[in-house]
Amino acid sequence: DDALGQVVSRAVVIATGITAGGDREILGVDIGDSEDETFWTRFLRSLKARGLGGVRLVISDAHAGLRAAITKCFAGASWQRCRVHFMRNALSYVPKGQNTVVAAAIRQVFLQPDQKSATQVWRQVADQLRTRWPKLGACMDEAETDVLAYTGFPTQNRTKLHSTNPLERLNKEVKRRADVVGIFPNEDSIIRLVGAVLMEQNDEWQLQHRYMQIEGMAELNQPMIEEENQPLHITAKAA
Repeated sequence: DDALGQVVSRAVVIATGITAGGDREILGVDIGDSEDETFWTRFLRSLKARGLGGVRLVISDAHAGLRAAITKCFAGASWQRCRVHFMRNALSYVPKGQNTVVAAAIRQVFLQPDQKSATQVWRQVADQLRTRWPKLGACMDEAETDVLAYTGFPTQNRTKLHSTNPLERLNKEVKRRADVVGIFPNEDSIIRLVGAVLMEQNDEWQLQHRYMQIEGMAELNQPMIEEENQPLHITAKAA
C-alpha cells in the first residue's frame, strides 16, 4: 500500500504456449494471488480474449484455484499436473530414508513406452506402495490421470509436456532481474520490467530452432484444423 508505505510480496504469473507449428511463445503475464481461482480465471480469460484458442493441453502446478480456472476456461483440454511437483508431494508421505527407493519405483512408470503400459505400471506401483504407506497409495490413485496426461500425446514431444520445468529457466531470469531492483513502487513498474524480460525471451525463441519436432506436431494436428499461430499447449506458472 503506497499510502501506508508497506512492502508486500506479490506473485507474478506467466503463461507460455506451443503453437501448432511447434514454436514456443510468451502468452501473457499478470500479478495476483497465485492461489486464487478468481484471479486465475480472469487471467486465462484475458488470454482467450486476445485470441488464444485450440488448446489441447494445459500444464501447471496443482494449485487448487488454477486447476479450477483451467477446467472452467478450457473445456475439452487435458490438464497435465507437473510431474516434478507431484513427485515432491508423493515423497512427503514417506520417511526421508525411503525417498530414494520410492522415487525409483514411481519413475518406472515414466519409462514406459505408451499410455497403456504407463497406466498399468502406475497401478501396480501404487498397490505395492500402499501396503506400507496408504496415504501415498491414495495420492497416486487420485493423481493418476493428471500426472499421465502427457502420455496421450506424440512420443517425440512428451519430454517437453510432463512438467513446468521448461518455465523454470525463464522464472529464474525474471527473478534475477527483479532482485536487482528489490522493491518496486507499484504493480505497473513490475509489469514493465517483467514484460521487457519476456519480450526479450520471446524474440530469442523466434530465432531458435523449432521447439517441438514437426513430425509430432503434424500427428497431433491431424484431428483438428487450426491456424498456425494457435497454441495447442500452454504452461502456466507463478514466478
